[in-house]
Amino acid sequence: MKQGEKERLEAFEKMLAAVQHNYTAADDKMQQLKQSGKEKTVTFREALGNKLMYGNMLSMYRLDGLTDRER
Repeated sequence: MKQGEKERLEAFEKMLAAVQHNYTAADDKMQQLKQSGKEKTVTFREALGNKLMYGNMLSMYRLDGLTDRER
């Protein structure tokens, strides 16, 4: 593997970890707000939007065979 390819792979792995972390963080925030009865707040809707966005990104990675991790 060439040096540029290795750096690109490392960058992808770092980005994938960040997307997975942000997906989990959004889901955790939603659960916390839901337990507090705050499903109608802007913060909840923002977390929902983030969860959907990151979930969509993870789905595209799976469809392209870039990851086999389930979310």
